[in-house]
Amino acid sequence: MKKTTIVTIGSVLVIVPLFLLAISINGNKAEQKTITAAAHAAQTKGDIVPQIKKFESRSSEWGKYYQRQYDSYRQTRKSDKITDMLIDYPALVVMWAGYGFAKDYNAPRGHYYIVEDNINTLRTGGPVDAATGPMPTACWTCKSPDVPRLIDKIGELDYFTGKWARHGSEIANPVGCADCHDNETMRLTITRDFLKRGLDAEGSLKAKDATHQDLRSLVCAQCHSEYYFKKTKWTDKNGKEQTAGVVTFPWDNGFSAEAMEKYYDDRSFKDWTHKVSKTPMLKAQHPGYEMYKTGVHGLNNVACADCHMPYVREGGVKYSSHNVGSPLDHMANTCLNCHSEEEKAFKDRVARKLERKTELNKTAMDVIAKAHLEAGKAWELGATEAEMKDILQDIRHAQWRWDYSIASHGSFFHAPEETLRILGSSINIGQEARVKLRAVLAKYNAGDFAAPDFSTKEKAQAVVGLPYQKLVDEKMAFLNGLRKEWIEQQKAKGLYDPKAWEDMKFNTSYAPAETK
Repeated sequence: MKKTTIVTIGSVLVIVPLFLLAISINGNKAEQKTITAAAHAAQTKGDIVPQIKKFESRSSEWGKYYQRQYDSYRQTRKSDKITDMLIDYPALVVMWAGYGFAKDYNAPRGHYYIVEDNINTLRTGGPVDAATGPMPTACWTCKSPDVPRLIDKIGELDYFTGKWARHGSEIANPVGCADCHDNETMRLTITRDFLKRGLDAEGSLKAKDATHQDLRSLVCAQCHSEYYFKKTKWTDKNGKEQTAGVVTFPWDNGFSAEAMEKYYDDRSFKDWTHKVSKTPMLKAQHPGYEMYKTGVHGLNNVACADCHMPYVREGGVKYSSHNVGSPLDHMANTCLNCHSEEEKAFKDRVARKLERKTELNKTAMDVIAKAHLEAGKAWELGATEAEMKDILQDIRHAQWRWDYSIASHGSFFHAPEETLRILGSSINIGQEARVKLRAVLAKYNAGDFAAPDFSTKEKAQAVVGLPYQKLVDEKMAFLNGLRKEWIEQQKAKGLYDPKAWEDMKFNTSYAPAETK
């Protein structure tokens, strides 16, 4: 073969890929320019595409200009299965006796269902008007981009005042674009001021100093964090004193379970008093961000979005998937970008680790549930407050640590060593409470007392005296009455987004699934 022929072939082999790459890059740039046109409409004279208005809570309006991101977000509707955790772990009913989670607690579904599930759960009750029901307004806070819109409209303290049902006609849309993005620049932004206050109180990262990579976790931390409703006095425009339950992060002492435990103890704070044991209880919410900060990913500045919202490519466009879910569902774009391991081997290793966590989790639940029931028996027999004081503190701490280690759902994946450490301490403290209880029970001639059977959801709810059917009846009356009024009011206000409820099915743990 002639030398010139070899050179020509070699040149073709180099030039053709470069040519194709150039086409891809140009196509990428052209399409990226098209899909970002809306965000810069005000800067482009004569552009017919309108700018997204401030506090636009309907994600379909954003989706007109960011179609790929919006389409991927809508894929979260496929995560629609209801898993009743009270059936899987009936000890939870005993542990949460007197609190809403004993009524109804399901595994989390996709973002698409977040408002629907909040409305349907037995925890939010069956209110008949804006001033009734068991829950405060703050229970909407992490569910919808209508929340920052409403806070801007009426003020933060006003928003956090009153009952959950008060804002039913205003909270129309599930978690979406406006929760995380600036409407003009599309940059990530913190839309809940209580996160800024929490970060500033903790101190290791001030809100004003957050980088783009920090924000790729912090926009998630607005909701996936531990918080409580801090009672805050204020005076309304009519001069009447009100009390707001303001979402507050207990980060003043740090992110650890012990640091927050001390925060609450120092303030004598309790979420509720346990119905059986009379323990002043704490309920962990979902401390995903705090647990993540202690794990290998957080310590190496791998953001939540790196794993839960990986970049994908369609044609010449690369964008962040908004189909938020388990990284194990999309390993080629998530875990395997960093971990050089076969997918099956990786999943098998994770499964083995999860089995260890599950074993300790079940042990902790059994220990704590029995401690509650044994404490209840001690009170029944005439135990004194002095005899029970240290025991109740042990039960409080044991359950707090168990709850903290489990409630963020992905905690073991985020920080396996920390999860096991906290679970271990929970079991130890719970057992200490039971040893002390045995001495008290023996004093009152009940040293051989055995806790009643709570091996099923129904048995556990009977043990704690939960009127389950009454709660279901009240909820169904609400769904067929006030809830329908809310929808009509949302439509009249221009808040209701039909796309947000498209293909939505009524699916709960207490009633048959049916199309709404």
